[in-house]
Amino acid sequence: MYNTRKIARIVGTLMLAAFFLYGIGSSIATTASPGVLLATGTVMMLLNTVAVIAIGALMLPILRPQAPAIAVGYLVTRIFEGAFLAVGAIALLAGFAGTNFLAYNIAMAGLGIGSLFLCVALYRSRLVPRFLAVWGFVGYASFGAGCFLELAGVAGAGLLSTVPGGLFEIFFAIWLIARGFRSTAALSMAARA
Repeated sequence: MYNTRKIARIVGTLMLAAFFLYGIGSSIATTASPGVLLATGTVMMLLNTVAVIAIGALMLPILRPQAPAIAVGYLVTRIFEGAFLAVGAIALLAGFAGTNFLAYNIAMAGLGIGSLFLCVALYRSRLVPRFLAVWGFVGYASFGAGCFLELAGVAGAGLLSTVPGGLFEIFFAIWLIARGFRSTAALSMAARA
C-alpha cells in the first residue's frame, strides 16, 4: 500500500525542485566558462534529470489504477525527457551548446506530448479538480507545439510557449504539496488495489 498524500507532497516538491534546478543550472552552465561554475550548472541540470524521472516513477502507482497505459506512458515520457536533458547537460560540459539546445527542445516536446495524456487521466479520474487538468492540457499542448516550432527554426517560439505550461507546473506542484490528490479518488484507488 502507498500513501497518496505523501506521494503528492514528494511529487510537488520534486516538480518545484526540477523547475529551479534546470532553470538555474542551465543559466549558470550556458554562460560560464569551463571551470567550477560550468560544472556546478551541469550538476544541477543532471539533478533535474533525476527529479523528472522520479516524478514519473512516483506517479505510476497513483495513475495505474485509473489509467494503466497512461501511467506507464507518463513514466516513459519522464525517462525520455530526463535522458535528453542529461545529454544536453553533458554536451554543455563538452562545449557543444547547440546540442544542448536541440536536446532541450526534443525533451520538452516529448514532455509536452506525454503530459497531455497525464492531464486526460487527471481529468477523467478527478484526482485533482478538472480546471487544473484542463489548464495542464492547454499548457502542455502549447509547450509541445512551441518546442516543435523551435526545432523547425521559429526562434523564440519555445520560450513563449512555456508560459502557460510553466505556470501550470508551478501551481500544480503547490497544489500537490498543499492539497494532494482528491481523497475520494484516493479512496476508490485503495478499494481497487
